[in-house]
Amino acid sequence: MSKKTSRFLAVAAASLALSLGSAFAAQPQGGPGGMGPGGPGWHHGHFMKELNQLHGQLKLNADQEKQWQAALDTMKQSHEAERANHEQMRQQFKQMQQQPILDLNAMHAAHQQIEQKDAQLREQTSTAWLNFYNGLNDQQKTTVSTALKQHFAKMEQRHEKMRERWEKQRGDAAASAVKP
Repeated sequence: MSKKTSRFLAVAAASLALSLGSAFAAQPQGGPGGMGPGGPGWHHGHFMKELNQLHGQLKLNADQEKQWQAALDTMKQSHEAERANHEQMRQQFKQMQQQPILDLNAMHAAHQQIEQKDAQLREQTSTAWLNFYNGLNDQQKTTVSTALKQHFAKMEQRHEKMRERWEKQRGDAAASAVKP
């Protein structure tokens, strides 16, 4: 599998996970350090709101609810493990930077090791959500598909706005560099 295909699948799986979970919806909203606009995790809070809405629309039976909860638990555990992995890597890099000569090979190896661990965690999360999705009936899958398509469209709109801002900033910077 090519790296591009693998990344696309990872993004799709992550979008599925983000579009199906509601684990963090009860976290505080707004305020300093909160989940409101501008605060850390604001987009995450927005996703959780969408996920809660989707969960309510699906009208899950008891077995499906168990799969939902299992996928949520897997997602939460994976997220926490990824955060711990990145903190570990940050600490390792901090220690390595104390050396007079950086060991770039060791830094690269540490980074690759964390990437592999994170990839395994993402795969576990994707598998849990796919197991949940595969247990849905066609009407429920249609509901999920519609929600995902809307989510993908919003993501594309945000990316387009970022591209426009970037091009404008790049154009402004080039114009100011040309002026004497």
